Amino acid sequence: MSTHRCDVAIIGAGTAGMGAYRAATAHGAGTLLIEGGVYGTTCARIGCMPSKLLIAAANAAHGAREAGGFGVQVPQVGIDGAAVMRRVQSERDRFVGFVVETVESWPKAHRLHARARFEGPGVLALSNGDRVEAGRVVIATGSAPRLPGPLGTLPRERVDSNDSIFEWPDLPESVAVFGTGVIGLELGQALHRLGVRVRVFGRSRRVAGITDPEVAAKAREVLGAELPLTLESELLDIADEGEAFHVRWRDAGGEHSERFARVLAATGRAPNVEGLNLAAAGVPLDDKGLPRFDPRTAQCGDAPVFIAGDVNNEKPLLHEAADEGRIAGDNAGRWPDVQPGHRRTPLSVVFCEPQVVALGQSFRGLCESEVDFAVGQVDFAGQGRARVIRENAGLLRVYGEHGSGRLLGAEIIGPRAEHLGHLLAWSVQAGFTVDEALAMPFYHPVIEEGLRTALRDLAHALEKGPAPVPGCDVHGPGG
Repeated sequence: MSTHRCDVAIIGAGTAGMGAYRAATAHGAGTLLIEGGVYGTTCARIGCMPSKLLIAAANAAHGAREAGGFGVQVPQVGIDGAAVMRRVQSERDRFVGFVVETVESWPKAHRLHARARFEGPGVLALSNGDRVEAGRVVIATGSAPRLPGPLGTLPRERVDSNDSIFEWPDLPESVAVFGTGVIGLELGQALHRLGVRVRVFGRSRRVAGITDPEVAAKAREVLGAELPLTLESELLDIADEGEAFHVRWRDAGGEHSERFARVLAATGRAPNVEGLNLAAAGVPLDDKGLPRFDPRTAQCGDAPVFIAGDVNNEKPLLHEAADEGRIAGDNAGRWPDVQPGHRRTPLSVVFCEPQVVALGQSFRGLCESEVDFAVGQVDFAGQGRARVIRENAGLLRVYGEHGSGRLLGAEIIGPRAEHLGHLLAWSVQAGFTVDEALAMPFYHPVIEEGLRTALRDLAHALEKGPAPVPGCDVHGPGG
């Protein structure tokens, strides 16, 4: 048994932990990075990258099936499920390899491979029998799939999640997907487009985390037209029959049952705190046993303990985890000079089709605040470029402040929304007013002309401009 002494101990080597390590060592702090599992971030190994690989294959198949709408005939679209999964795994492993190479390029003396548990403030017991005594600690242990209700009664190895789906050797015949958030919609639609019989279950009417009721209604309409969405449903029972799962549920139409080859849990993720013994860490805990922390500094109470990434249960997104890790590591490295870190404008993207994007302040958040705001919108049904590419479905709603005209946020379901969302997020972070955004260049014909129409509608609602001219996003500004 050895005792390791350091300035900063970081528990977890994912995106947040890696960011914390870089920031802490930049201050010259003696730093230990402790990881009990395999290297490779959630994004690279089981999240962003493998899911987008599966989605890319699904969209290729969907595009081939829809080619007839352009007068291009594709006689038959065949799906080689094993080949799809081989590419997903091969490219996934390549991305993971880059992450592993980065961590392993750091000094070996800075890395400990073991699980950590608090024995007291600044004191960690490791699963290999060693101990760590640290002046400061960063908790960056990530999250794990949550299995509520009847899902939790099944043997864990029988329930798929994004932790296991990308290890499939082939595509199954059918999948019951539970959850209508990011993971459920992305993977559910991808599997559906790849020929898998899919049903996506949701307990409420909410999809993709949308809070704007108009955008949510459009999302239910557009996504529901392609994908079997069973919303406002109650899962009654799942019987494991060996070769299949018998699923019983109740919705507005009564009680139903169906058999599926696989069950995919996309019901959220829970912070990885089990086994950390946080009660001994000397930090304040909430009623769920999670550390109370300041999101501006990542500090837990007044203790020299910081928390970052999915484990803080705040914003489970890679770029947020990276920022939180940097802030936590920065403050741990320069302790006791704790300072608020830079946080960017919130931005999230769901890579279903059409894409769903939220940025800045949400509709719900604005309604609950005292901000006097107006809404501008565009429906993509008639938008010129959207019709050209046969992706003319969706709704963009952008929010601005009365008086100042400042852009506040937006919620979108629409074609190429990832790009519209970035333009708006940059505009919000830069403090643009609606007039300043409209002064930017817009080419013709592009999807962004739809954004211009929504901004013109917002300017009119804020009494800062005339109503949009009908057809301006079809014919161009001189039409």
